[in-house]
Amino acid sequence: MNMTETKKENKLKIDLGTDLLETLSKFQELELTDVELEVGELELWIQPGVATVKIPTKTPSKPTKILETEFKIPIINYPAQVLEVNLGATKSQGGTRSTSLKIGGETTLPFYRFESKMPNPPVISFDVFDMKIPLAKPVKTELSDVLEDPSAWAKLSVDKFGAQMVNLHLVSTDPLIKDTSPKQAAKTVEDVLQAVDVPLAVGGCGAPEKDLKVFEKVAEVAQGERILINSVTLDMNVEKTAELVKKYGHIVIAFTSMNLEDAKELNRKLFALLPRDRIVIDTTTAALGYGLDYAFTVMERARIAGLMGDDQLQNPLASGTTNAWAAREAWMKMPPEWGPRELRGPIWETVTALTLMLAGVNYFMMMHPSAVKTVREIIENLTNTTETFDTDNYGNWISMNAQ
Repeated sequence: MNMTETKKENKLKIDLGTDLLETLSKFQELELTDVELEVGELELWIQPGVATVKIPTKTPSKPTKILETEFKIPIINYPAQVLEVNLGATKSQGGTRSTSLKIGGETTLPFYRFESKMPNPPVISFDVFDMKIPLAKPVKTELSDVLEDPSAWAKLSVDKFGAQMVNLHLVSTDPLIKDTSPKQAAKTVEDVLQAVDVPLAVGGCGAPEKDLKVFEKVAEVAQGERILINSVTLDMNVEKTAELVKKYGHIVIAFTSMNLEDAKELNRKLFALLPRDRIVIDTTTAALGYGLDYAFTVMERARIAGLMGDDQLQNPLASGTTNAWAAREAWMKMPPEWGPRELRGPIWETVTALTLMLAGVNYFMMMHPSAVKTVREIIENLTNTTETFDTDNYGNWISMNAQ
């Protein structure tokens, strides 16, 4: 092809391209049939349309009130309830006590008064020991005159500090301490029963074989008084312990160490031998800062399981709250930021008790009068049936302006 022909062909291509563009500009759509296009590079430019934005002429007003909606308390109706247990026996009940105390009977969790009434408030007993033992200074200050006389100690607890119940510990019976005989221990129990007329709990030394011998004599001399034997464990002769409790008409604490399966096993053994309303459960109390969270969890699990229908965990709960004094922070000299130990110890015992009270404990064994007084006042406030809740105005419960 010569140069002249090449120029003519290029001119034809330009003219064709120009005509095609002009044609396309007149139509929104063009359909080509049987056409072949050879394109080296193709670029398509699409011009976007201009968006129309409507500018508001007036600023919307702010909300003037919170959206109102109906609120209903989520009530839970548990299928079971905690067993009720009587501590102590009056003259009409075959004993000599001035009063008999009831624990247990709940149909819901502790202090859930919006679900049901709490039939029996928790009971607090004062710890008394049958011999002088090492005690923290704040405790000795309150009890210094009676530490070697359990009868006087029990009487002071009732007359001065208003004890509802006395919890006598026969620690001198320990073979490694004084190895007091069961007969001597029983005499101590008789003396305390004469000194005070409130219900009585009696604890041993923790040696399984010796405790069984001691409890046999104690149960006999206290026949009819419905004392609380503290305690029976899996490593004791459960059958013999249950027999003497039943024979002499008493109650027993079933003690296990933070293990619900052990607690259920011990209860199963006792249920085969004793009426179920003669048993109180103790799953062990660990002090604030020394495992209190574990103690709380086990007790709460026991309470919920019982309410949900586990008949092996439906008995009232007990707590050896005096264990709070085992925490060194409760009694040792500490840096100034810890505060005076005269206050720190009672606070330690109080917090331990209040925490476990919310887990469902029905029976407390405590020591310091100020701690007992504080816990008792809180129990009275939480179980005060003369006050009613304003169920129509929930906000008032948390408002600073509530009357």
